Amino acid sequence: MFLIIALLALAVWAIVATVVELRRDGYRRTPTDWTRVADRDISQQAESGHTYR
Repeated sequence: MFLIIALLALAVWAIVATVVELRRDGYRRTPTDWTRVADRDISQQAESGHTYR
């Protein structure tokens, strides 16, 4: 019984630690800068109604 409680406690700790690390790792989605991508033409990627710099 002690072993099951210890494993459950370890699993809960791991889940909490994972959530905390994912929230503070700094990863955010950023838009692609098409001027830095090889073999791409900005005018082919532009959508109507959007302004690209």
